[in-house]
Amino acid sequence: MSAEELYVYAAIGLLTVCSLLTRAGFAVFGDYLPLPDSLRRALRFAPVAALTAIIVPEILPWTPGEGPRFDIRLLAAVVALLVFLRTRSAVLVIVSGMLALWGLRWIVG
Repeated sequence: MSAEELYVYAAIGLLTVCSLLTRAGFAVFGDYLPLPDSLRRALRFAPVAALTAIIVPEILPWTPGEGPRFDIRLLAAVVALLVFLRTRSAVLVIVSGMLALWGLRWIVG
């Protein structure tokens, strides 16, 4: 095994260990390392913040020098949001959002 291969395998191994420790750390060591209440309250918003960070750049693509530009994905997201507010069904949100996106793409061309 060459030094380059050893480096790659060692990097993969260390990244795996780091990922396991950070993801499973709270489940394994949570009883022994209690978190302060302020941190627990802050962690409640982590999933919402992560979803927002993923979804907003897709809905409003940012063009350098121009800022965010309008895209039909925004209209499809509004349709999906309205369906969610009406039905509270995750499946219908996905189906309606995709149908709206495909329909708008077909109309726009």
